[in-house]
This record gives sequence, C-alpha cells and structure tokens, in this order.
Amino acid sequence: MDGCRRAGRGVSTVVPFTLALASGVVRGEARIPDDARGTVLCCHGFKGFARWGFFPLLAERLDERGFIAITYDGSGNGIGVDRESFTERDAFFANTYAREQADLDGVIAAAQGRGWLLDDGGFALVGHSRGGATALLHAARPDARVRALVTWAAIGDVRRWTAEQRRDWRARGWLDVPNTRTGEVLRLGTAQLDEIEVEGGASLDLIAAAGRLTIPWLIAHGADDETVSPDDGERLAAAAPHATHHVVPRAGHTFGATHPLDGVPAPLADVLGRTLDFLDRHAR
Repeated sequence: MDGCRRAGRGVSTVVPFTLALASGVVRGEARIPDDARGTVLCCHGFKGFARWGFFPLLAERLDERGFIAITYDGSGNGIGVDRESFTERDAFFANTYAREQADLDGVIAAAQGRGWLLDDGGFALVGHSRGGATALLHAARPDARVRALVTWAAIGDVRRWTAEQRRDWRARGWLDVPNTRTGEVLRLGTAQLDEIEVEGGASLDLIAAAGRLTIPWLIAHGADDETVSPDDGERLAAAAPHATHHVVPRAGHTFGATHPLDGVPAPLADVLGRTLDFLDRHAR
C-alpha cells in the first residue's frame, strides 16, 4: 500500500488489487482517504481502461472530496498486466455485456469484503460511454445498493452496429475494432453479437433501465460528441425525467481529454466539477 498526502487534508492510501473472478481477471486500485465519507466506483468504456486519460484525475478529485475511489480494468477490455497495453486479445475477443456486469459485481463484493463500502454498504457509480451502460444496468437492479449515479457520454442502446455490419460480423466470426489512438486492430467475437441479437431483450434495454431508476442521476453529454450522439443522452433523460441532464458545450466524447492527460481542458473541468458537487450532495 502506498500513502500520499493530500493538499489541505490527511493521508490517502492507494491499494492495488487483482481479482480472479469467474468472468476473468480484474485489476484495479482503491484510493482511500483517512477521512472517507463515501465510496464511488468508476466504470470505463469500450476500449477504455482505468488509467486512461481522465480516470486517474477523477479518482484523485474524488479522494480529495473524501470519497473512496475505486477504478478497475474490466476482464474483457484487453488491457494486460502493465495496465496500459492491449495484450490480452483473447479476453477482448470474448467480452460481453454480461461479463462486464459480472466484473462490476465482483468488484463490489471485494469492496464489501475489504471494508471499502461504508455504513450500510451503499456506494455511487460513475461510468463513461459503454461504462455508463454498465453502471446504469447495475443501478436499475432491484437489489442494488447504489445511492447515486453519474454517466458521462453514456450509450442509450447496445445496438451500436448497422444490419450490414452485423451480417458481416456473423459471417466472418469476428468484428474488426480499430483503436484510433494506437493504430491497433482488435477482434471482437460473436458472443457479444449473440447477446445483442438473441439474448438482449429487457436485460440490455437501457431506456427501460433508465425508466426504472429512482436514485439521483446526473446525465452528462458533450454537445459535439462524435462517438456517442447527444441524442443518446436525450433519450435516457426523457425516460428518467427525475434525472439531471447536463449538455457540455463544445465537448466531444472525452470532454477534451487525451491519453496521457495533458492539462484539464474546459469541458473536462465542467463535467468534473458538476460530478463532484452532485456526489457531494447525494453520495455521502
């Protein structure tokens, strides 16, 4: 465990963890302030990882506000033991929405067992892009202990591919997934296609999940999102009229963040500040 002093506050401890779950291996870390008053779990998106871009900054800022901040790499995101490179391609190939839900369940169980969930075991979730879907689907479950939800640029539908793309995906047995940052091309197998076309139904209906949600929810979306249309945020908000919907002006899918993060662009400062204030009010 590594301790670090936070400006104006006490000592924070960073605890790395590795979980061998039925869904696969999950690696992450928990930032634990000595004056913790709540817990927030953060879910990355498709082709994302816990140390990408804004996630370390988000964890640091949550820590400064007195939250235990837990970030982790999903077992099927393809990131290897260096927590940076896509070396686990077989895991990426086999990834599914169900696997991502199982990963989150495993992290929650581990946090409970290690005393990282306070008081009644409640916590908050923050999810970006497809990680927003992961967080939403969990929060909408009747047995969830989620106190508050924040989604950044969340998808509103798991069917992200055209009929032609799905036909080609099925015929080849995989879908080529380019990573524009690294130039790599990853392959995604048909297990996820089966989920979407055969098994999806109510279990992956994000609009229906939004309609079931009764906890405080902040929906943040960039006005100029080039990856997930702002229309997705509009549909989620329309299904959950109690939610707070914030459109960030002149913001793309990552709110101006790059990897590695170089400064804090205005759109990221906007969504980060609103998220922290929202969690201060609702996730203690």
